[in-house]
Amino acid sequence: MPSILIVHGYRVYFWSNELGEPIHVHVKKGDPSQNATKVWLTRAGGCVLAHNDGRIPSHDLRELMDIISANHARIVETWCKFFHVDKPSYIC
Repeated sequence: MPSILIVHGYRVYFWSNELGEPIHVHVKKGDPSQNATKVWLTRAGGCVLAHNDGRIPSHDLRELMDIISANHARIVETWCKFFHVDKPSYIC
C-alpha cells in the first residue's frame, strides 16, 4: 500500500486491491488496514467522506480533508501511476 502523505501521524494511502473503484484514499494512524477511514476524490478537485470507520476525531478529519483536497493533483497522478490507468474514475 503506497503512502501518499503522513500528517500528524495519520497515513494517507491507497489500498492496493481496489482498482475497480473510483479514486480514493484511506486514512489511519499506524499501520494501513482495510478498516480505515475512506475519502473519495471528486472530479472538481475536492474530496468527500465515504466513511469514518477509523473514527478520526472531527477536528482532525476536517484538517486531513483540507490537506487531501490541496494535494488532489498529486494523489491523482500517483493513483494513475500505481494502478497503470490513463484516466481515473471519480465518485462525483
